[in-house]
Amino acid sequence: MLRIEIEALAHLVERLDSSFTAAVEMILRCKGRVVLAGMGKSGAVGRKIAGTLASTGTPALFLHPAEGMHGDVGMVTAEDVVIALSYSGETEELLAVLPALKRIGARLIALCGNPLSTLAAGSDIALDLSVPREACPLGLAPTASTTAMLALGDALAITVMQARRFTREDYARFHPAGALGRRLILRVADLMRTGEMVSVCRAEATVREVLFSITRAQAGASIVTDLEGKLVGIVTDGDIRRHLLTDENCLSRAAADIMTRRPKTIFPDHLAAESLKVMEEYRIGEMPVLDAAGRPQGMLNLKDLLKAGLV
Repeated sequence: MLRIEIEALAHLVERLDSSFTAAVEMILRCKGRVVLAGMGKSGAVGRKIAGTLASTGTPALFLHPAEGMHGDVGMVTAEDVVIALSYSGETEELLAVLPALKRIGARLIALCGNPLSTLAAGSDIALDLSVPREACPLGLAPTASTTAMLALGDALAITVMQARRFTREDYARFHPAGALGRRLILRVADLMRTGEMVSVCRAEATVREVLFSITRAQAGASIVTDLEGKLVGIVTDGDIRRHLLTDENCLSRAAADIMTRRPKTIFPDHLAAESLKVMEEYRIGEMPVLDAAGRPQGMLNLKDLLKAGLV
């Protein structure tokens, strides 16, 4: 069965011609949406192709032909391109809605297996997706034909995507919940902790005061600033514990005595994924977020990056 479907795709490749190019150009010139229409298995394929087009930069939707005859054809405009899917090219519900689509003024691309069919004859462009045989042993269930239909629809969508110079960043904008979208869209400002969740202390503050500040913020580190409010270092709760092991009077010392000077920092408009790379490389759990003048804007916590699904 798999060989039969592979054979169908190979047969499809051999018949690609100028009609495919014309269909791509029609979609690229479309000022409205691309409307997919089909019944049964062809309808299921149409929904998938509409989703692929929409997620790759071409506004698209699915129109159920039977529902179209009862008002849904109103979603189609004269600026739209309709891709009608029917292997026989004689699907009653699809043919019934065609006159209404033509009166609206939409352009029509047919994906069918019979170039002499009513659907092909009534379309502006007809793409022949006929297959030598179905994979179904009875030759009845749409199998190889729907594989060819889906592949041809994907070919249209991806060729149009390439012609639009659609980028990874464009793709991410349409997939904000996906891992790629999160990595390419989320900024440090979206995830950094601010306000009472950030511990900030002056360089002359005692380590005891720093410890209390870290505890109140439920944080793991405190940003140390100078008199102008600019970052001069960072003190982590780990730093405090390590110094207590060797110095019982550590809590009375100044934060400046134990802080890490010139810590790794980042700006709010940087991608959160960039900060994750730095934090993993240097094995740090929190990183100060600064403005252009070096003043603290927030604190980025590794746990928050993990919760955001950047890994």
